[in-house]
Amino acid sequence: MSLTPDTHTPDRPEHETETVSFGFTDVAREEKASLVRGVFDRSARRYDLMNDLMSLGIHRVWKDMVMTRANPQPGELHIDVAGGTGDLARSFLAKADAVAERRGSDRKATAIVLDINEQMLRAGVKRGLKPHEEGRIDWVTGNAECLPLPDRTAHCVTISTGIRNVTDRAAALKEMRRVLKPGGRFLCLEFTRPTSRAWEKIYDAWSFNVMPELGHYVARDRDSYRYLVESIRRFPNQDDFADELRAAGFRNVSYTNFSGGIAALHVGWA
Repeated sequence: MSLTPDTHTPDRPEHETETVSFGFTDVAREEKASLVRGVFDRSARRYDLMNDLMSLGIHRVWKDMVMTRANPQPGELHIDVAGGTGDLARSFLAKADAVAERRGSDRKATAIVLDINEQMLRAGVKRGLKPHEEGRIDWVTGNAECLPLPDRTAHCVTISTGIRNVTDRAAALKEMRRVLKPGGRFLCLEFTRPTSRAWEKIYDAWSFNVMPELGHYVARDRDSYRYLVESIRRFPNQDDFADELRAAGFRNVSYTNFSGGIAALHVGWA
């Protein structure tokens, strides 16, 4: 698949501030992207292992539920923004192929894994491809706030635990809406707010005390995993984020809490 970068430049929101959150710290707007890139440069090599340890493997169940809701179909194009090592893209192709086999169709779905961090993409490529994935996944270095893709390109756009890391969330959501075909679907999996106070206390104890230590001993990087914990706490609650999707132009917005609200799947339609 050959992609020609689009010259589209998204409108900047009028309410821009000079500083944005980086965990519990406020930094200059122009500094956040490089700081986030540094976090994932350092964590790329152990990223998949750390996700398994930090979530006790539950993130794989969440992602499978995302793909079930995405309902991949033969011949569709899937764009996974902040796609890292390509978990969702690989799952999209597999599920679309299963549908094609049931229907006796030879149409093949394709996927683009787009990430601002080249080291994450390299880690995904290094994992290799299964025979049925060969030639069907493109790995693209790009910024969620200005996607290098034409309008109305994709049938499905996903972003998994990545939207909280972008500098301008409103611009990124508008871009993901822009590249969707009419009737296309958008799915965003993100860590959010536990739905009960008791569960929130348990989750806080785990994330603030255990996760940075796992980062230190497994990935030799306590600070990056402390940032990831803090960034979750600065992210909007489920209802407020749903409002942001509506403001970006998505229709029929809804969300489903996973694991008592530790994560939520937000869905919108173009």
